[in-house]
Amino acid sequence: MTEPTDLNELAGDLERAAERLRSGELEPEAAAGLVDECARIAARAASELDRQARSAEPSPGQDTLI
Repeated sequence: MTEPTDLNELAGDLERAAERLRSGELEPEAAAGLVDECARIAARAASELDRQARSAEPSPGQDTLI
């Protein structure tokens, strides 16, 4: 899999991986590797969400915490 940073691409990668895992066609070692890849994708998605949240403008009426 590539190294996408777009959340839609990351979600798509996770959905495709889930489909492959559900198919039951993978050998146990390959399935374990795919689960590891899913964990890496999920970590990248979490990092991207955090980055977006930190760069977002606060909603009107919300004060910044000191």
